Amino acid sequence: MSTLEIETQHGLARVDLHCAPEGRAALLLGHGAGGGIGAPDLVAAAQSARRAGVHVALVEQPYRVAGRRAPAPARQLDAAWLAVAEYLGAGVLEGVPMVFGGRSSGARVACRTSEEGGAAAVLCLAFPVHPPGKPEKDRLPELAGVEVPVLVVQGERDPFGQPEPAPHRDVVLLAGDHSLKGDLDGLARAVGEWLERVLRPIT
Repeated sequence: MSTLEIETQHGLARVDLHCAPEGRAALLLGHGAGGGIGAPDLVAAAQSARRAGVHVALVEQPYRVAGRRAPAPARQLDAAWLAVAEYLGAGVLEGVPMVFGGRSSGARVACRTSEEGGAAAVLCLAFPVHPPGKPEKDRLPELAGVEVPVLVVQGERDPFGQPEPAPHRDVVLLAGDHSLKGDLDGLARAVGEWLERVLRPIT
């Protein structure tokens, strides 16, 4: 593993880079609003991706690097994420397809930036369809706007809701809640199988 610090217009981002021997693609993973890149579901997804021959970049947003708990506004998160993706794509990850992904808030960032960032696919862990108890505050348009293959891995008891499958959107429901800690083996299996499938035509 190597750690990179990348300057963005909203501060310093930090990336833990885990290279795979084959390196046929790269998976960029962002953390949730109040958590970090050590979340169990992110770690399980990262390990599964490396076993599938995919480089993994765990991206820590500038607000977290600066020691703040409260997340930055969406436009700042998106701009910092795109700056990191551009930096990696022009350097250590040059020439390989990039899959954008993340858990919760990080999944929303991945969806919103997928087109501008040229993502080949999007991985959403615990996508927050709506705040708990507030189904009227619907975030599904962010997910529906993604035009590349999407995998959503969601807990069956997630109070943030469950999205439905759709064209080019697979949804895997696992035992557990928003943390996805209830079935990490199932999560890893779903991520690995999906990466194998979506990367086959483009690598």
